[in-house]
Amino acid sequence: MKLPSFNSIANIVSIVSGVSLAGIIGVGSYVYLNKDAIIDDIKDAAVESVVGGMGGGALTGDVGLPSSGASIPSGGLGVPNF
Repeated sequence: MKLPSFNSIANIVSIVSGVSLAGIIGVGSYVYLNKDAIIDDIKDAAVESVVGGMGGGALTGDVGLPSSGASIPSGGLGVPNF
């Protein structure tokens, strides 16, 4: 059984190292160039997760005004009129 030469092992390690470095540079460049969009997406997701549990409210325009069929007491609060 013949062992692989040191040169072939060094070449394989070199290729793996180069591919890894290219991947790291590629991902780093993508994040650097798109950092503003990534930050905006994270902010939108965070706000949606906080506001989404509130079920509406002033932020969505639903302020809870009474409907037109609501009854308003006409007799006052029990205070006699003079």
